[in-house]
Amino acid sequence: MNKYDSSWWTRIKSHFKNWWQATPPAQSAESPEHPTLRIVQQQDWPTTWNGKISLTISIIRKLFFAMILGFILLLGLGGGLATGYLTTIVKQESIPSYANLKNQIQKVDQSTTLYFAHHVKLARVPSDVQRQQVSIQQISPYLKKAIVATEDENFYEHHGIVPKSLLRAILGEVTGWGTQTGGSTLTQQLVKMQILSSETTWKRKAIEILLATRIEKHFSKNHILESYLNVVPLGRNNRGQNIAGAQAAAEGIFKTSAQNLSLPQAAFIAGLPQSPSLYTPFDNHGQQRQEIKLGLKRKDLVLFRMYRHGDISYRQYLAAKKVNLAQQFAPAEPAPKAKIKYNYLYNLLTSQLRLQLMKQLARDNKIKYQEVLKDQDLYQVYFQQADHLMREHDYHVYSTIDKDLYDQMQTAFKQTAANLGTIHYTNAIDPNTGKKIKVKEPVQNGSVLLNNQTGAVLGFVGGQNFQENQINHAFDTRRSPGSAIKPMLVYGPAIDNGLIGSKTMLADFQYTFGQGKNKYQPTDFGDTIANKFVAADQALEQSLNIPAVHLYSQVLQKTKPQTYMTKMGLKLSPQEYQQLGLALGGTHKGFTVAQMASAFSTFANQGQHRPAYSVEKITDVNNRTLYQHSSHLQTVFAKPTAYIMQQMMHGVIKRGTASSLTYQLDFNYKNAFGKTGTSNDFRDNWFIGSTPQLTLASWIGYDNLYGHNYNLAENSTETNQTLWANLMNSVYQTQPELFLNQKAMAQPAAVKRQQVLSRTGTLPGQITYHEYHSNVHGQMTTGLFYKTHAPNLSHEFGIGGRAKDYELFWDNYFGRRNNYGVEQQLNNPNDTIYNPDYSTVNNPDSILGNYASSIWNNNQDSTTNPEASPAIQNTSPTAPTNPNVRTTTPQAQSNSSAVTPTQPHSTGETSASNSETPAERTTTGH
Repeated sequence: MNKYDSSWWTRIKSHFKNWWQATPPAQSAESPEHPTLRIVQQQDWPTTWNGKISLTISIIRKLFFAMILGFILLLGLGGGLATGYLTTIVKQESIPSYANLKNQIQKVDQSTTLYFAHHVKLARVPSDVQRQQVSIQQISPYLKKAIVATEDENFYEHHGIVPKSLLRAILGEVTGWGTQTGGSTLTQQLVKMQILSSETTWKRKAIEILLATRIEKHFSKNHILESYLNVVPLGRNNRGQNIAGAQAAAEGIFKTSAQNLSLPQAAFIAGLPQSPSLYTPFDNHGQQRQEIKLGLKRKDLVLFRMYRHGDISYRQYLAAKKVNLAQQFAPAEPAPKAKIKYNYLYNLLTSQLRLQLMKQLARDNKIKYQEVLKDQDLYQVYFQQADHLMREHDYHVYSTIDKDLYDQMQTAFKQTAANLGTIHYTNAIDPNTGKKIKVKEPVQNGSVLLNNQTGAVLGFVGGQNFQENQINHAFDTRRSPGSAIKPMLVYGPAIDNGLIGSKTMLADFQYTFGQGKNKYQPTDFGDTIANKFVAADQALEQSLNIPAVHLYSQVLQKTKPQTYMTKMGLKLSPQEYQQLGLALGGTHKGFTVAQMASAFSTFANQGQHRPAYSVEKITDVNNRTLYQHSSHLQTVFAKPTAYIMQQMMHGVIKRGTASSLTYQLDFNYKNAFGKTGTSNDFRDNWFIGSTPQLTLASWIGYDNLYGHNYNLAENSTETNQTLWANLMNSVYQTQPELFLNQKAMAQPAAVKRQQVLSRTGTLPGQITYHEYHSNVHGQMTTGLFYKTHAPNLSHEFGIGGRAKDYELFWDNYFGRRNNYGVEQQLNNPNDTIYNPDYSTVNNPDSILGNYASSIWNNNQDSTTNPEASPAIQNTSPTAPTNPNVRTTTPQAQSNSSAVTPTQPHSTGETSASNSETPAERTTTGH
């Protein structure tokens, strides 16, 4: 046979055999090339076509074998790594028990549950998805077959996973090819919907596989299919609501039951899980979408797969395809509105959950939450994701709010709400629609009750009427604190640094701080000036403004008030601290009621601060803790400071600006203390009060949301204190144990009690007055001191004041009738000074010397305040004898003990001062 007559393949095999069996010739000794430098010698290269083909085939075969071997090695390595990874996951993850798995895969209601304190159920967050649970027997056989044929045709054969599908999905994920095919069985989908999150990580996929195999081990196929058909998302219903599960879809799409679904109806519903939003026939208003062809085409595909799978006959397939399902869709209906009882509390707790979920999402995406806050678009994305998780997952939010206390506070508020002030009715333009609307503007209230030791919020009042105004005035509204800021910003730091004791004298005279554009001239209430020195505790009791500004100017020189404020959760800009008006509450943004209550509770907690909080714990569907409250106990003030401040602010209730409480409280207030606050023009009114265990802060004011300028009435301080009393009384009546056996704070050893002169706040001593030495004694009082002690008597004994103010004091002290202590009304057109009856000048606080008249008649440089009226300046009465002053021989002027006047720190403040209300006044003015 001619070689050309043989087949091509025979010739190739023959040549390959000959080449393979051939023995290569020996290497010539004369060869200049080392034999190892060539794998194939040149003379070995084939010269014929058959030889070349044979060589090529050999090389290809070896490369093919090498690739197969490499693939096997890589597959083995990958399998080993995967096995090791799965083993690690198994060790790290706690596998749910049978009972836990059963509860999770069968659970239909997946929305968040909110709780009061002590695990008392408050409400369930309305789910975005409507579901109705039915048994497997109540579901049409058509739908069961359609779901299996479409979503998992090997459902009854596999054990939770299909390896080849899983491998295909993994390769698709790694290479980016074929990612549309998917690899999840019905069991895996059930795990993802009911137990795990939808995050796409390898760890979650590994846990999904483990749980799927465990579910297959413990539950029957019918049980798994029933659970799946009760929870699978299926688009929207004819009310525009999201729906899940066979029963909700049957009713919401076709107005029938899951048991009575026809073949084409079942096929349509079975086609929805792949992309519910794409194939659903209704929009978010319940109206039928114009484009429903995609869903109908998907229905036909499902029918074909059922036919291919052997579930229906060809005749059934064709008949079902011809049915016009569009005519069977349910007509649109309005969606019912969810009713929520505890609206303010509901919004507070859901916002806290949403915040924690947003932070968790940011951590999962390796993004700092602060970056999310800076990007509005990114924030909205995370907000929507968190809101969806909240409504679609079984979170449990455990709050600190005591149900009984909360309910009683609402009742007490409603009983007082009508008396808070005028309700204004007017027309306004809605900024969202541009339409004219009727506006109702009542006086709003925000109140917060918290535990001093833990910071837990026990109850609150959010506002007048949630249906009319959804703003939570307890936690979301920032308002000017007015004089309620003084204990935290001014007096607390001053005592903590030894600047003052409780009886240190503070100047209350007309005074201009700063220069030029930075001039700042504060006044007391009603543009008045007290024209005297006032003890620190009395200045705080009466909430006098000028003494507070003088003291704050000294605090700025001695320490950093920002340190104290920040530790208490009151954050301000560095620029705000340099404005002296801050001492009266002149902030740029203000504080919330919760922030003020939390900061004020520091004094009741013996100088230590715990931030206020309203959520104790948040758990997820697996009862794992997503959030657990924890806080660091922050030492703000020393215990001696807290004790002295408690004593000083007890006077606010006992005889100061909150004295109206003394006849309104049902409980013993001997250990209570507090502080009032009013901002400019009665825009805001505050009262914050504490007992050893509780702090309650109450704010009232108008929102003025539509550009109005409504202010509170002049009696708003009494009004707010009545409200505070009613709220606190309701707490006492509900849980009296919170008030009983509450011991007052024991006096720390570092607190010094010293007797001082009531008019100078110093020890008795000698003073040189117009070249006469006098030993000054008189009425004494007890002062409390920390880090300092009662000072010796000096000519300039107080904080603030000018030389002429001290001269005015000493002239009055030694018996001259002048306008010291006479309230001055600055806004009177004639700058009138209201003078007392000088026939009653003899009083226990006036010390008159029998030599005073002679001194006044012979010393033209020692007169009264030059701003006094001429009639008063020219008065030279004969002074009666005072046994408390002993006159000695005059000494030379060079030996005078006068002290250089203390100048306050001037930084300037352009805004008007804050002031207190008439109810906060005593006879000395405010």
